[in-house]
Amino acid sequence: MERILVIIPTYNERDNIRDIVPIVLSKADNIDVLVVDDNSPDGTQEEVRKLMEVTSRVNLIARPGKMGLGTAYVEGFRFALENGYELIIEMDADFSHNPDDLPRLIEESKKADLVIGSRYVDGVSVVNWPLKRLLLSYFANLYARIVTGVPVRDLTAGFKCFHRRVLESIDLSKIHSDGYAFQIEMNFYAHENGFKIVEIPIIFIERRLGVSKMSKRIIKEAFFLVLLLRLKKIRRFLKKLFGVK
Repeated sequence: MERILVIIPTYNERDNIRDIVPIVLSKADNIDVLVVDDNSPDGTQEEVRKLMEVTSRVNLIARPGKMGLGTAYVEGFRFALENGYELIIEMDADFSHNPDDLPRLIEESKKADLVIGSRYVDGVSVVNWPLKRLLLSYFANLYARIVTGVPVRDLTAGFKCFHRRVLESIDLSKIHSDGYAFQIEMNFYAHENGFKIVEIPIIFIERRLGVSKMSKRIIKEAFFLVLLLRLKKIRRFLKKLFGVK
């Protein structure tokens, strides 16, 4: 069986992590979990270490401070590649991503290189968001899709399954974005490198415990990153057109 790694970045997710990890592991015997924690002051790491005493299928990267979602996933991707995992899944700790959808992501990966659990591929499937945030997310994805040209309806989704070949094709040392921008950037490079991307519908439920990590800085970063990616796409086209190295 293919080895599968579910990467869960955390900051102050003690109560959620103790519940979600056993559920994730129960979905298949070939699933391992990697928690990447940014030195949570609430004792998240201690909860993960308790789980590690019970099973070798749980791993922890303990980082020295709050360094952001993007770099957490990059460290997780490197861990996965170095340790021979074939499928690498991104997932939130707060149950906004339903662990019951993991088998669907894994099954769909037989037909695609990158599978995205999408909130917008089958209408709008978001629960417990205020209208303002829903509209911001929906139109931000529309903007990103139009400007980058990546044919994905939920470019900012954080529930996704990569084949290792996708991650191996991307220079992870050059990925420095965070939050929504990170998700857009990874999808952009996967598409530009010619990989097949498929979206499957999920129901996204707002976190049940803890506080959302979204901020104005994250939104601003995503807005300008989309423009930068468009410029990169234009430069690549011009290089091919005129044969410039």
